[in-house]
Amino acid sequence: MRFDRPSPDTSEGHGLLLQEKILLLFEQMPLTGAVQAMLDEWREKLGACHACNIEKQFHSILTYNSKKLESPLPKLNGFNMNTRKAIFAAGCFWGVEETFRHLEGVVNTTVGYTGGTTPNPTYKQVCTGKTGHAEAVLVEYNPDMISYEQLLQAFWKCHDPTQVNRQGPDVGTQYRSAIFYHDEQQRKLAEASKKNLENSGRFTRPVATRIVPVEPFYKAEEYHQQYLEKNGRSHCVTFLGF
Repeated sequence: MRFDRPSPDTSEGHGLLLQEKILLLFEQMPLTGAVQAMLDEWREKLGACHACNIEKQFHSILTYNSKKLESPLPKLNGFNMNTRKAIFAAGCFWGVEETFRHLEGVVNTTVGYTGGTTPNPTYKQVCTGKTGHAEAVLVEYNPDMISYEQLLQAFWKCHDPTQVNRQGPDVGTQYRSAIFYHDEQQRKLAEASKKNLENSGRFTRPVATRIVPVEPFYKAEEYHQQYLEKNGRSHCVTFLGF
């Protein structure tokens, strides 16, 4: 296995903390000869690096090396490699992704389509409403840093769960509110969270969110991934329910 080795950035920043985090990150990789050589090289270089920019340095490391491992590397503060997955549908996936991707403990987000019958659907096909898919977000998270219950709270907050097959101006079954659970624990937590929300009296209308087993998830076209950030926007129409 060959690892590319970006040179350490020596700009102003937080060098000591960076050194500790980089070494911790690398030490969790499988200790092949190539990884050990990289670890030794970075330890030597960073020992003389008095100030580095944390975010810039880690972006470089992830960009160069995460694709060379069987599983993606964790975010800056997430050293638990055993991440879990959750899938939520709450209207237009652009804004929903933006909600989850900034939560501490969320390792990765992917927008896509699920809950339908057409394999590998395109955005154009999903928009017809004929494929049965919902626009959804696949959330990969570190359970040591954020719980599934906390993800559920973010889910309820980012949209109006009482609307049926729509969110604001977006109308169609692809914009339905749904939670796709991966296991029995997620199902129970989702059902309990929904019941608590209904009993809270926050809404006069019933919560329409469907809680269903996970189905095949198809990644959306690349231009949809982190769409709002790419286009200099911070949000779509967002419902602040809490």
